[in-house]
Amino acid sequence: MPATRSELLDELELAIQGGSAEKRLQTLRRVTDLFLGGADRFNDEQIGVFDDVLGHLVRKIEARTLIELSVRLAPIDNAPIEAVRQLARHDAIAVAGPVLAESARLTTADLVEIAKTKGQGHLLAISGRRELGETVTDILLERGNREVVHSVASNSTSSLSPNGHALLVKAAENDDILAEKAGRRLDIPLHLLRELLLKATEAVRARLLALAPPRIQQEIHRTLAAVADEVDREVSRPRDFDAARRFAELLKENGELSEADIVKFAEADRYVELVAALSLLCSTSIDILKPLMKSPRSEGLLVPCRAAAFKWRTVSAILRMRFSPAQVPQSQLDQTEKDYAGLSRASAQRMLRFWQVRETSRRH
Repeated sequence: MPATRSELLDELELAIQGGSAEKRLQTLRRVTDLFLGGADRFNDEQIGVFDDVLGHLVRKIEARTLIELSVRLAPIDNAPIEAVRQLARHDAIAVAGPVLAESARLTTADLVEIAKTKGQGHLLAISGRRELGETVTDILLERGNREVVHSVASNSTSSLSPNGHALLVKAAENDDILAEKAGRRLDIPLHLLRELLLKATEAVRARLLALAPPRIQQEIHRTLAAVADEVDREVSRPRDFDAARRFAELLKENGELSEADIVKFAEADRYVELVAALSLLCSTSIDILKPLMKSPRSEGLLVPCRAAAFKWRTVSAILRMRFSPAQVPQSQLDQTEKDYAGLSRASAQRMLRFWQVRETSRRH
């Protein structure tokens, strides 16, 4: 049976008010030892006594003294709950970290609140917890820095929502290590795995094939085969760009070539006419546009579209036409729309001029 609440509080208050740092630490250890020595036998009322005492301690004792308390309480399943919650909300990550990473006393609501309001150290501590739910991982992926995002991706016991997976795939676009981690998750939706593979480097694809679980490996093989077939069909189809160019020039001379024609060509799958018309509307060569149209990545194609000041409806129609619709997930289109909105026309025109100069120098 633990000491009474008043006895413990009286001793603690004396230590806080008049004792040295060493005396306060000794008092903390005595109270903690009393609890840990009988934690498996105490009932809720007895644990409540310790909760009152330790809660008083957390509020009044310096952070360096609380670190030990956090470390010792973190693995205890029936630790005083309010004391744990106070420790978890402490601004010092050295105090909050142990209970954030391990304590079973913290609820999803606690973790959501802390993840929304605290810094990256707190987010990183939470990210390694076992069996994190989607509401928590969503916040970690939205607010977290690179280290936090990598930790979430590596945590195989965490659950990710569809939006969480989409955030992970987006973050992996320029991060090969993260792309591997995202691709090896067993819970990644297949359409996002396909999107990830389309944007991944050859090295990442090879490592995923070597290291991913069998189910993921099978889907990788299917996806890469489908993309290869689609590209092969696209490249091998006979094209008469000269005739298409003359047709587009005639429309332009008569004042009849407009953005609406681009949409019509895309929806009718008239590839060569679309490329020829786009080259005139953005004032660049067909040779520059052809590799952009064939690439599985969308970023390059946004440049001539923005240079021509196309609306998103037009850009979307072009993107959907390039490959079969099943290979353009809606989440990818949504993110590409945001990227397009963030690209200025002046920047796109400068980039296009640079590509044109580079292409001209290569030919000479």
